[in-house]
Amino acid sequence: MGYGRPVADDAAVFVEAAGREVQITSPGKIFFAERGETKLDLVRYYQAVEEPLLRAMGDRPVLLQRFPNGAGGPSFFQKRVPDSRPDWLDTTIVSTPNGTTSRALVVADLAHVLWAVNLGCLGFHVWPSKAPDPEHADELRIDLDPSPGVTFAMVQEAAREVRALLVEAGVSGMPKTTGNRGIHVYVRLQPRWTSYEVRAAAVAVARELERRRPDLLTAGWWKEERGKRVFVDFNQNAPHKTIFGAWSVRARPGAQVSTPFAWEELEAIHPDALTIVTVPARVAAAGDPWAPMSDEPQSLEPLLAMHERDRSAGLVDAPWPPVYPKMPGEPPRVAPSRARKPDSSG
Repeated sequence: MGYGRPVADDAAVFVEAAGREVQITSPGKIFFAERGETKLDLVRYYQAVEEPLLRAMGDRPVLLQRFPNGAGGPSFFQKRVPDSRPDWLDTTIVSTPNGTTSRALVVADLAHVLWAVNLGCLGFHVWPSKAPDPEHADELRIDLDPSPGVTFAMVQEAAREVRALLVEAGVSGMPKTTGNRGIHVYVRLQPRWTSYEVRAAAVAVARELERRRPDLLTAGWWKEERGKRVFVDFNQNAPHKTIFGAWSVRARPGAQVSTPFAWEELEAIHPDALTIVTVPARVAAAGDPWAPMSDEPQSLEPLLAMHERDRSAGLVDAPWPPVYPKMPGEPPRVAPSRARKPDSSG
């Protein structure tokens, strides 16, 4: 695929994608320091994983995190597509938790991906709904986030617990590496539920996992409550929340990829080995492990039943992130150590 081959840094090239010619400026600029992969190498990677990439995030709005000088340089998030954009670029209006709207890029095809890569976007932060139907989230995302001191072996064990719970509930989920230290488990949903309902199901899943393995897993929103455990970040399913997408490339020196994998690979998988060099060979040899998930959208009802059980038992909502307005039934947004203690002096 031409990884690492010398290219004149100032000579733009045109790359064919989805029937269009996409200009790649400064194709020889080094984007990843470990092996010296360039911007053009990143383009070639996305060309190699086009089919599974579009299956995972096609027709979805994305948030761009731009690294103009490559993975080792500064970055900034860009929700709004620039005014100076091609006429063919597909966009949609998205909203933030406080109601601010912006015009975001929609991943309509590979040309849209490469247009963003040319701007220095390494990977994509993806909305949980498709652009034509923003009111319904069609993904539940179980984010296994390692607290300080948690090993990847512990995250793998946590993923096994997630799988067991989902199987018990009659729900099928599929894992991917985050490209860093965690694992995400996705459930492709029928587009029938709002993000509020999907988040409620995620809260119930997190709490049930903590009940079963309190030594390993925690639903504690406040960091002081987590200890050396894997945090099940239910708020990754909050409305308007994006998450780092499948097949996207992390801003790490080794160009690691957030890589979908089969459950049978869980014991052997290691995120550091999954890079823009190695992942295309995996796809060429074994295809897309997530392909069946896209063909069989799931019902959220079994997990919502867990949520209703918890509510009936008197559990209130879990805390929301600070950027969201106060929600009905939400506990006070204050860390336990800072909560005002009742006055017992009288």
